[in-house]
Amino acid sequence: MARVRLGQNFLVDRNILDVIERSASLGSDDVVLEIGGGPGILSERLVERAAFVHVVEIDESLAPGLRELLAGQEAQLHIGDALSLDLDELEPPPNKIVANLPYGIAATVILRTIERLPDVGLWLVMVQREVGERLAAAPGTSAYGAPSALAQVACDVKVVRAISRTVFRPVPRVDSVLVRLRRRDRAADPPLRKLINDSFAHRRKTLPGSLALASGWPDDIRARAIRALETIGLPPTTRAERLGPEDFQALIAELDRA
Repeated sequence: MARVRLGQNFLVDRNILDVIERSASLGSDDVVLEIGGGPGILSERLVERAAFVHVVEIDESLAPGLRELLAGQEAQLHIGDALSLDLDELEPPPNKIVANLPYGIAATVILRTIERLPDVGLWLVMVQREVGERLAAAPGTSAYGAPSALAQVACDVKVVRAISRTVFRPVPRVDSVLVRLRRRDRAADPPLRKLINDSFAHRRKTLPGSLALASGWPDDIRARAIRALETIGLPPTTRAERLGPEDFQALIAELDRA
């Protein structure tokens, strides 16, 4: 039985598995990380297509069924919280993430794996619609924020398709989407992550004003940020939501030189 407190909504429609398999382009040399194994309907398909599968599941009551399903397969079950799992210890290291992510941790898991798993080149994940649209949002739109910029620094992000609520049990109260991320660069390093997070902390402020309110910056950060914005061709009144990932990368380079 799915547990609401764990954000569990299990995939039950096998037709969606075909969509996932095609979109993930699974091959015999892929090592896949699945976060949120649930009863194993997706896990079963993954072990048939991939060279190796890591399955992460926090609910210990699901462990016996998953162990039986994965017995004799090139797979490993990890019982625990994906947010505290030592991703560096996964062996062999995954190169793809394919999962029906628990709603409450979806964005955090995606950003954490972008940062901690540099060998992963593709994510194909089912998430709450608002999360997927936020990750894929373009600069200047209402959904665009720090998660969007952080994901797009490293990846091209696309909402592949809407997913009906009826393919899950229990039926969730929110809509879902299938999201694909393709890596094209390394994750944002700590200074760039701080810049992005602090820039969005006060959405009604200009970027220099938002940084001036954040801790950990030099006392003259407002003046530095204004000069940096002007150097990259943007007005000092620019707000964070108007900056694309490449703008943040250019901005941190100018701040480092200031």
